[in-house]
Formats: sequence, structure tokens, C-alpha cells
Amino acid sequence: MRTSAFLYPWDVVGDPEAPARIAAIGVQQVTLAAAYHSTRALTPRHPRHRIVTAEHAAVLYEPDTRWQGRELRPYAPGNWARGDAYGEAAEALASAGLDVHTWVVLAHNSRMGADHPHTSVVNAYGDRYPWAPCIAQPATRAYLIDLAAEAAVRPGALGTELESLGWYGLAHLHAHDKTAGVPLGEAGQYLMSLCFCADCRQGYAGQGLDPDELAPAVRRALEPVWRGEEPAGGWAAVEKLIGADKAAATRAWRDETARTLQEAAIAAVRAAAPDGFQVLLHADPVTYHCGANAGVDPEHILSVADGVVVPCTGGADALTAFTPHRTDRTTLAANLTVVSGMGGSPATLAADAEHAAELGADELRLYHAGLASDADLARVRNALSSLK
Repeated sequence: MRTSAFLYPWDVVGDPEAPARIAAIGVQQVTLAAAYHSTRALTPRHPRHRIVTAEHAAVLYEPDTRWQGRELRPYAPGNWARGDAYGEAAEALASAGLDVHTWVVLAHNSRMGADHPHTSVVNAYGDRYPWAPCIAQPATRAYLIDLAAEAAVRPGALGTELESLGWYGLAHLHAHDKTAGVPLGEAGQYLMSLCFCADCRQGYAGQGLDPDELAPAVRRALEPVWRGEEPAGGWAAVEKLIGADKAAATRAWRDETARTLQEAAIAAVRAAAPDGFQVLLHADPVTYHCGANAGVDPEHILSVADGVVVPCTGGADALTAFTPHRTDRTTLAANLTVVSGMGGSPATLAADAEHAAELGADELRLYHAGLASDADLARVRNALSSLK
């Protein structure tokens, strides 16, 4: 199976041994971050540092002139990725014989939410989620579409993987997070992720809902949750909490908003890219799910993109929602965490890969070669060798 490892530019820049080391584990490709959110990352083998703190979301290259005069524009990185760090890393990796695809994080940007609070998702209580740009707002959509095209189509890149191209909600890996005290379940997560900014309120109205009635209804529905009654089930629980009609109308608005953004962003990437450029989406086959793996309709997204990257750590069943809709050009990539300290299982990678293949995967993604220990990388190398 064709296999790609995720990397950050700072895993490579300043470490001349990194490209050969990555190639030696047996991957054919690297998915290299070109636009990424804030993070604190371990670099266990780098000769100059062990921890990189990317303080805010940024593009990891030098953006072009399309952003001049615009309120919403990508941020330059700090000293964690000066200049064209992406380009420097990509050139070094390509020189080691590796194909390089871009890794582009879109609707996940805490810095934008801090600087431009009006762009953020607003929940039914009026709380803003600064990490979650509302993808219904026209200016935000325009920003995301242009960012997708610019960050995806970097010099020499053969394809891209677009992450967070959809709704982001309550769930978020946040510093010193204290939100797990009440179990929300899928239904609670959905209700706490509904946006009530001006554009979404207008969108609900277009679906026949009164947003001034919907927000209180959501708050009432969540009262038992705050008392500790975790709602059972998925979508059926949402329907039970706020009523089937309200649930369907909110989902119709959000599904259409995400679907049209995905179509527009993928079209913009294709318009900027050379022939043969591969466009994949990090995806979840349940449209109302939020987060890095955007909720999608499997049949629709495989008619638009060249394929999907599906989270498969802990189970690959999500692949089965996509397999009936694949075509000759479709890529179904199983994303497996190979960092033991982050819940991955490199020791079972071969078996996990074979199981994913049985469920329809034709490629693998390994998260994350830059974060993994030497021991984890050795297990990955042995597993990939056994799959040949």
C-alpha cells in the first residue's frame, strides 16, 4: 500500500539527516504541513531543539499578494518556521526521493478568533469559540477558499490534504482544557456546536426556524445534560432533545453550508494546480460531526474530491461508508496514529493496515513521523517491510 507520513517543516529544517531517516522507514510520500494551527510539538531527534511551540495558526511559507488590503489574511509564523520553511523542507524531502503533498489546516484558527471575534462560532449561550471560524460567514468563506488554493499548491507539490474543511465545534484540544467534567455525548456536542452568529441565524430562518426560539430550545434541551444525564445515542438523541423538525432544519443549514464550502475550496485548488494534482479531504462520514475530520456525505465528497483521509486509529469501520461510492480515481487513505504516547499502536500497524485494506483502504497515512520515538519508527519500518 502506498504510504505517507505526516511531518512539520521544523522536523526537517535544520536537520540534514531527517529526509533520509524518513525515507528509510519505507514510506513513498510525506504529507508536509503548509498551513497549520497552533501547537506544541516534540522533536525527539532534531540537533537544535526538542520542543517547538507554534504560538498561533500560520502559513509556513511566504504568502503572495492576494491578501493585500484584506481584513482576514493568513498569519506569518514566528521563529518556529521563518521564511519559506515549507519550501525548504519540501525540497530536502524531494531530494531524498520522497513525493511531497501539502497538509493544509483551514477552519481552525484561534489567532483569527482572537483578533476578529466576529468571525467565530457563537453557541446558544452566546459564548464564542475563537478556535472555530464560522464557515457560514461570506468573508470567512472567501478567506478559506483562497487559503486552500494558495497553501495547497506549493511549488513541487504533487497533491494536497485539506483538514478542517467544514464546521469546527466545541470539541477542541485546548491548553489546560477543563471541559470534560460533564459527559455531553454526540447529541450534546452537536447542540453545543450550533452557531448563532448573525449569518447562521439568517440561515436557520431560511430553513423555517425562528432563531430567537431555537436558541432557548437548545438551552432547555441541554439542562438535563448539565445535571449529568448524558444523552444516549447519536442523531436520534438530538431529535429527542430539540424535536425532529428543528433538528432536521439545523442539519440542513449546516450540511449545505459545509458542502458548498468544500466544493468551492476544492474547485479553487484545482484551478490553481497543475494537471494530475491530487486533492484529498480529511473526512468523517457523518455530516453533523465537527472537527479536523470534516463531516461529509460520502457519495457527494467522492464526486468532488479525489478521495478522503479517514481516521482509523481504534477502528477502521468508517471506511465502509465510503467504499460503495469509490471510482477508478478514488483514494481511500486510512489514517493510523503510530505514536505510542499519543494512543497509537505501531506494534500492530501491519495488522491494522491489512484490516483497513479489507475494508477498502488503498493507501495509508501515518501520524506522525516527526513526533514518534526511535522505537516507534523502528516498529513502523518493520511493519511496512512486512506489507510489501
